[in-house]
Amino acid sequence: MPIRWVRCALPTQPLLIDEEDADPMTRLSLFNSPLLLGFEPFEEALERIGKASADGYPPYNVEELGENRLRITLAVAGFGAEDLDIQLQDNQLAIRGKQREDKATVYLHRGIAARQFQRSFVLADGIEVTGATLDTGLLHIDLARPAANPRVRTIEISTSRT
Repeated sequence: MPIRWVRCALPTQPLLIDEEDADPMTRLSLFNSPLLLGFEPFEEALERIGKASADGYPPYNVEELGENRLRITLAVAGFGAEDLDIQLQDNQLAIRGKQREDKATVYLHRGIAARQFQRSFVLADGIEVTGATLDTGLLHIDLARPAANPRVRTIEISTSRT
């Protein structure tokens, strides 16, 4: 049963309660500040991540290859390139795998399951997928992170005269 932080009106109320008991209007958010404007998409992305499956299959690594390069590696032994699908929709990278059943094969013992999976990652704005390779049961997805260019802009203040 998921537990979430909620706002409490009285100091005697619990800080942690069951999600089922929490009123959606009283949930605290990391972005619940009048100084943070326009961060709703980040909050929605965090909500999607929180709802993602807790299944640990397939296992994966995230590596930093250089200052602006990342690599996600998934262990997908038994999957061929034709069994895998990688899609980028908005900022969500989704990797799906589905092995085809070989109906002609008669198994005396089947200890290796033909398992399907879906693994998703939410990418920051500007992250680009530069390629994917499948090598000895490992799926490598390479990402490029653009160099940060600080922007400073002076805003002119106009006055109204009456």
